[in-house]
Amino acid sequence: MTGGFLAAALVFGAGLGAQEINGLASPLDRIENLTLDWRFLLAGARPAPPGVVIVAIDDEALREAGGDAPTREMMARIVRALAAIRPQSIAIDVAFLNSRGAQADADLADALKATPAVVAAIGVFDAVEPSGGEAEPNDLALAPKPSTVLWPIDAIRDAAQVGLANVSTDASGVPRYIPMIYQTPDGVVPSFALAAASQGLQAEPVLGPGRIEIAGRVRDMDLGYHMPLRFYGPAGSFKRISAAQVLRGGVDPEALRGQVVVVGVTAAGAADSFATPFDRVAPGAEVFATAIGNLMSGDGLARTLSTRRIDASAAVALPMVMIALMAMRRAAIGLTIASLVFVLWLAGVFLAFLDGYWLSIAAPFASVLPLTIGFAAARFILERRAGTRIAAERSTLARFQSPLLLDHILREPDFLEKPVRQDVAVMFLDLSGSTGVAEALGPEWSRDLLGAMQTLVERQVTAQKGIVINYMGDGVLAVFGLPKPQRDDAARALTTVESLYNSVAAWLADLPPAARDRLDFRIGLHFGPAILSRLGSPTQQQITATGDTVNVASRLLEVAKQQHCRVVVTEDLLEAANATPPAESLNLELFTPMTVSIRGRTSSLQIRIRS
Repeated sequence: MTGGFLAAALVFGAGLGAQEINGLASPLDRIENLTLDWRFLLAGARPAPPGVVIVAIDDEALREAGGDAPTREMMARIVRALAAIRPQSIAIDVAFLNSRGAQADADLADALKATPAVVAAIGVFDAVEPSGGEAEPNDLALAPKPSTVLWPIDAIRDAAQVGLANVSTDASGVPRYIPMIYQTPDGVVPSFALAAASQGLQAEPVLGPGRIEIAGRVRDMDLGYHMPLRFYGPAGSFKRISAAQVLRGGVDPEALRGQVVVVGVTAAGAADSFATPFDRVAPGAEVFATAIGNLMSGDGLARTLSTRRIDASAAVALPMVMIALMAMRRAAIGLTIASLVFVLWLAGVFLAFLDGYWLSIAAPFASVLPLTIGFAAARFILERRAGTRIAAERSTLARFQSPLLLDHILREPDFLEKPVRQDVAVMFLDLSGSTGVAEALGPEWSRDLLGAMQTLVERQVTAQKGIVINYMGDGVLAVFGLPKPQRDDAARALTTVESLYNSVAAWLADLPPAARDRLDFRIGLHFGPAILSRLGSPTQQQITATGDTVNVASRLLEVAKQQHCRVVVTEDLLEAANATPPAESLNLELFTPMTVSIRGRTSSLQIRIRS
């Protein structure tokens, strides 16, 4: 099973990885963008870099100008006022697509010619373009290709550099990428942000494989020269000055001198706006200031072909590693380690983000989730089936071996492979008169009678943690001290004999007269050293006890027959039992002490009998 899931992880992860490397659009993009927003929020706001300032055409500026939109006259005044302060560049996020009168157009054009400036153009696309490199990795060929471009009027276009001000947004309207170049019918055109940053750094951009170099500073790009936006914080992260203040001459010249000044409309209802990870609504000027700041300071978000290859590798390796760990024999430990690996991977992705690298969460997560859940479910089903089978097998085995001994053997399969010498309490019980009863009642009834007796004995022995190791027709051999010896083995054996005396007597009394009048029982109980071992062939074995202690316990049944009593207990057993608190039910006054000779032994034995 594990091999099949590892193979599935390899194939499925490789498919997601190929999609990631090629930048193909997928439903995972929504998840990825959401996790990217979480990373921005978790990382928190960062100080915006120096060198970029926003001059906002806000409600105050429009109110003083007496209109609801900036006029050419107003824009010309703003440009002249800024040019007098000598900024590095004036980037005007306004598309001057239509003439507003020859004189007004000429005044704005003259103002623009007096200073380094960039104005906006708009690319028009016939079909939805893949956002942020969601196509095949082929550098320049992947740059956006507008079918037409809405250029500023000729006078403005001739007076300033033009950059396309299109923004790649995701399904929720958040700008994720700024394309750096466009392949237009008129040739390759820089973006508005790239043109402004180039003026700010006073160098032309140089395109390389997956990167753009400006003034010796290399900026890594995503597929098709798309630059991921790395937001600094909520709106207001960049210094913002009202255009009204500029027009009144009330601005500190040092606040704008040598800066890239982004001029954009922020007035309510008149500005283009976007959602960001930090704001529901942010003006377009803030987005372009972010892009220009990323380019000039080099602190943007790196998502490149290299990071995409890392994402592809994670989509393959992460589920394979987690499945291999979850396949460990101890599932809980494997699952814990696999979860830790997943958490460490998430932590690594976040630390990479803090360092300016965008690694995908969605693709590896999409590979991990179904495969690990599927593996866990499959393992649960298989182990449940195996558990049911093992439980059934154990239940069957328990019928042939004491449950206490069976549990120990399952935990320690090599139990008693080598014989062990230890002190044990050995009990023999014999049902006397059973031969005649079997002859009178027949084999079926005799079998049921013996089964009832054996069930009764086994229940009483097991209740005191003893083990029945052999049934011998109408006899039972039980040992106290398996699988491990305990201090109260003798005491528990004595308690068992007392319980059996009462329960077997009661059982005999309830039998039909044909059996009751012929049957009786005898019990012999002794304590001492014995050899515990396995007997039988290598393929079929049983646990048994041998030695003098076992022989004596067996001979006690003969003593019971000779003395016409039911129970014979040796003083050795009573002495061992007295070493621990005796059972409350035991009454030694019912036992008669005596000394007897045991067949086959030279020394006599002190015993106690009970009729």
